[in-house]
Amino acid sequence: MDISMPELDGIEVVRQVREAVPDTKIIVLTMHESDQMVQRALDAGAHGYVLKSDLTDCLAKAVKAVSEGQRFLTPKVSEIVLEGFLKPRSQHPREGRPGARTTPREIEIIRLLAQGKSNKEVAAGLGIAVRTVETHRAKIMLKLGLHSLVELIHYAIGYGIISAPSAAEYLGTRSEPKSHSSTK
Repeated sequence: MDISMPELDGIEVVRQVREAVPDTKIIVLTMHESDQMVQRALDAGAHGYVLKSDLTDCLAKAVKAVSEGQRFLTPKVSEIVLEGFLKPRSQHPREGRPGARTTPREIEIIRLLAQGKSNKEVAAGLGIAVRTVETHRAKIMLKLGLHSLVELIHYAIGYGIISAPSAAEYLGTRSEPKSHSSTK
């Protein structure tokens, strides 16, 4: 399973697959090197986490270990997790993990809002009322102590809910004026 996918993020797919078929063993194969991302994947039910840079050295080992009922992290991922665990609390983007503070639905709404979707677009995409999105959004902002969409985007990037390029693309399309070249 990869994490960065266009429609539904891989971590949510892991969660849904594990809910539908609990005995399924899932290994995340990704480029994302953050302790928060690893934690989110494991919290969702992944049994292994392999970086694409470790693919040739570790994929066969990961498949073997997971098929034997073990969990598997590459040495580099283990180091990332340990460094994240040893960070002083003040260096974490927010206290706690998103999974511990937010529901899967809230994470889904955070992802869509941070990608630049309006409340109406989020509601249409999730098949819920606009008012429900507004309520979720207000509760999320209050729960996380956020005060603006920019802070929400930073939070989403910090916890790997969206990737930095997605946010940069959003910010680039919304905040930069179109350049008009003039000829003399």
